[in-house]
Amino acid sequence: MATLLSCIMLLGAIVLTAMPGYGLTADEIAVIANKQEPESISLARFYMDQRRIPSANLITIDMNPAEDCQRSDYDNLIAAPVLSFLNQHSPQNTIRCLVTMYGVPLKISTPALSDQGSETIAQLSKNIEEITLSLDHGKDESMLDSLSGKISDIKNQISYYTKVNDMRAAVDSELTLVLQTHPLAHWLPNPYYRDLHDEFLPFAKEDVLMVSRLDGSSPELVRKMITDALSAEKEGLRGDAFFDARWPDPGLKQVNSYAWYDRAIHRAAEVVRKSGRMSNVVVDEQSALFQPGVTRDAALYCGWYSLAKYIDAFSWQKGAVGYHIASSECSTLKKEGSQVWCKRMLEKGAAATIGPVGEPYVNAFPPPDLFFAFLLGGKNLVESYFFSLPHLSWKMVLIGDPLYTPFADHRGK
Repeated sequence: MATLLSCIMLLGAIVLTAMPGYGLTADEIAVIANKQEPESISLARFYMDQRRIPSANLITIDMNPAEDCQRSDYDNLIAAPVLSFLNQHSPQNTIRCLVTMYGVPLKISTPALSDQGSETIAQLSKNIEEITLSLDHGKDESMLDSLSGKISDIKNQISYYTKVNDMRAAVDSELTLVLQTHPLAHWLPNPYYRDLHDEFLPFAKEDVLMVSRLDGSSPELVRKMITDALSAEKEGLRGDAFFDARWPDPGLKQVNSYAWYDRAIHRAAEVVRKSGRMSNVVVDEQSALFQPGVTRDAALYCGWYSLAKYIDAFSWQKGAVGYHIASSECSTLKKEGSQVWCKRMLEKGAAATIGPVGEPYVNAFPPPDLFFAFLLGGKNLVESYFFSLPHLSWKMVLIGDPLYTPFADHRGK
């Protein structure tokens, strides 16, 4: 794990120096809005006007604005019009980023298993039944051991097919590969994140679109997210940074995936301290989370783990950016009464956050030390996210203005 940590830190250094901090421009963004949600169109036009995105870069879809959609609806009603726009209006691939607006479905909910995967699992289950029946027919001990081993192998195959045929995903994460025909089996590697990896990459960086979402529980909230980001760029992002680890920093000793991400939270705090951008950086390394009752003016945040139970421990400053590492914290942005972190952070005043629409496994989250290093180094929100995002075609969502650059005075450095 220490070697892996070193590789990721090196990756961050390479990308920070090799990639232009402000490579994405307004004319390289296309905005997706839904005709069946009138506020979607008006919010899209408001955002495009604020960021001077060409009016011709508006993509309209026409579908039920519910947060969940079927895979076939994604293919026919979202991906198809987006591809049509890209083919007609961007023959030179000048669009590098998509923004999904309020009213565009959030997640692709079904099917959990493809028909082919279900048939395969059914056949494997039948094989287990046949082998189990044969165990009672006087086989010798060595034969029984062999048959038991076969059952174990088949169960492993069933587990594999159940996993890889999981086709549920975030709409935004699927849109990253809208230009590609790709398998819908589990996650796929993000080439922006894997510069130093030797594994086979089925597509290159130029095949990937960056995607961000401007969404929330009300149109008024989305409008506020847009204006708060613009205001924070002009006035500067003010406040403190809070990092909620669960254990003391383990240093460079070998650790498992959970402790690895906990260590990344400690590293993120150190990145912020060294940047000098925040006057106060607070790290809590106890298992208990930050609790209400104390004034905490949060501009930056990362912590874990309170599953779908937001803790109102912060006063989010204008333009605040942060995320909570826990499963399904972006499973809804609109359901009344939901306490998932993404929804509640935005409602309480944060301008940008990250979260999954379903169980992503911890290694799907952007390592916070990488994400905040890019952001503090002068990159915009969507670049900081994509350069630190491990997987595509999966569960993770970025919510916020992709061009938002809270540390704009780092331009050119």
